[in-house]
Amino acid sequence: MTSPVRIGVLGAGGLGKAAARIISKKRELCLAAVCDSRGIVSSAEGLDGTALAGVSGDLVAGCRRLEAARAGEGGGAVAVATDVEARHCDDPLGAMLAMSERLDAILIALPNLPNEFIPGVVERFAQAEVSLVFVDVLKRTRAVRQMLALDALVKRSRSVVMTGCGATPGLLAAAAVLAAQSFIEVEKVDIWWGVGIANWEAYKATIREDIAHLSGYTLERAKAMTDAEVEVLLERTNGLLELTHMEHADDLLLQRVGVVDRLDQVEVGGIMDTRHPKKPVSTTMTLTGTTADGKRAHHTFILGDETTMADNVIGPALGYLKRGLWLKAQGLFGVFGCTEFLPMVVR
Repeated sequence: MTSPVRIGVLGAGGLGKAAARIISKKRELCLAAVCDSRGIVSSAEGLDGTALAGVSGDLVAGCRRLEAARAGEGGGAVAVATDVEARHCDDPLGAMLAMSERLDAILIALPNLPNEFIPGVVERFAQAEVSLVFVDVLKRTRAVRQMLALDALVKRSRSVVMTGCGATPGLLAAAAVLAAQSFIEVEKVDIWWGVGIANWEAYKATIREDIAHLSGYTLERAKAMTDAEVEVLLERTNGLLELTHMEHADDLLLQRVGVVDRLDQVEVGGIMDTRHPKKPVSTTMTLTGTTADGKRAHHTFILGDETTMADNVIGPALGYLKRGLWLKAQGLFGVFGCTEFLPMVVR
């Protein structure tokens, strides 16, 4: 890359702020804009993602407070340089769309409640015929299926969408594709994850999406829950959420490239601790198959317990974003899943 890639981040919750912080540590990237549901913060010269990650509550108001405090101290501002704009608006997504000519790529870190929300965001950009690279960290099979259905529209806009590019699907699904190469036939893929969160407030949207996987819950019910109701649920489970038979798009994306023939050959589950940062269990991907000699064997891919959810979601997403930029440079447009191309390394 000859000049830093200008990135806009949609969403300023836990993952959005983690994205801002990690982007700012990459010399090949420039954080150009971040929006939440109430406004947008942007800078042509680049925002300080580490500072943004420390803002709580309303993004714009928080940035203004930070700017004022730093100005009073005679220090810098939220921007790497001095050109920064923080404003409230009725349509932050529209504001990001309006500045699309000043962006190369967009990382979507929005909560996907309901399933069609994030596909709808991409559809809006594609209908406006802006040519960009998008990366999302969608999890649900139905949501990724909706995103894949936008392929023709995305191609017409000369854009690239990399979908399902977080941890699962994403990092672990890609590992399964590599693991499958050793086998004549794949029997099953088992993904078991562990996530530790010290403060559920920072990842409310992610936790709500996972609550929807619990028996007796739906996306609609999880979305409608008040914070107090979520806290009551977490109190009842001692802060732990154990999830099995999750609707994760690893199944669809692995079937798409021939690793499995049926969706039910992929099983995803895990345990989230919403009160402690330490993972309650290690995150693993185990692929079972039959070798050319007829032997049954397993490949297991294990994530280091010291890595965080942000490391394993945002890191791969940025790697796939760089791959999307490469595809766009080759004139290859459309919607691609995490299993179709390896991510690249962002320096």
